[in-house]
Amino acid sequence: MKFFVDTADVAAIAELNELGMVDGVTTNPSIIMKSGRDIIEVTKEICSIVSGPVSAEVVATKAEDMIAEGRKLAEIAENIAVKVPLTWDGLKTCKVLSSEGRMVNVTLCFSANQALLAAKAGATFISPFIGRLDDINLDGMELISDIRQIYDNYDFDTQILAASIRTVNHVRECALVGADVMTAPPSVIKAMANHVLTDKGLEQFMADWAKTGQKIL
Repeated sequence: MKFFVDTADVAAIAELNELGMVDGVTTNPSIIMKSGRDIIEVTKEICSIVSGPVSAEVVATKAEDMIAEGRKLAEIAENIAVKVPLTWDGLKTCKVLSSEGRMVNVTLCFSANQALLAAKAGATFISPFIGRLDDINLDGMELISDIRQIYDNYDFDTQILAASIRTVNHVRECALVGADVMTAPPSVIKAMANHVLTDKGLEQFMADWAKTGQKIL
């Protein structure tokens, strides 16, 4: 499973990238706002750090304007994936941009039917939002499973990019179900390394080592 980082924090991206934990980056208007930086400037810097897909989202709502914005964003770097919302105009935009050979990430997906439409429109990635479904007492992981089965049934090339990941359990469940990609904040990716028994075991090892009076260096 590929790991995308859901942030525009360049320092956090660089740190994880050095560890080989970054296969791509996702951003959205809210993430750009939090960065406090110009969208073109920060996206260009991210693309210089990461070799994999970097999602940059359009903000127009009409297909004609979305297409123009998408083409503008795609000029930033070769690894840009233009991000569009799963609306009818977004699907029109996806079809045009994907036909031009551009990567397209269709976002804000909340149903298997929506995911099917995105695949038919040539989406490179479909981004189902797990956490937001959980927030309204629906099963976000069930959606990932449904999309996986549909895409496998018909050999769609569109990659399932599990988004709105809030916990390390979300990551594990996505891997078990077969999501192609997951995108999460740096804090969630780092938290995957944590386990109380690891901490307890290390504490015991250090205590026993101290008793030996030895040093390695």
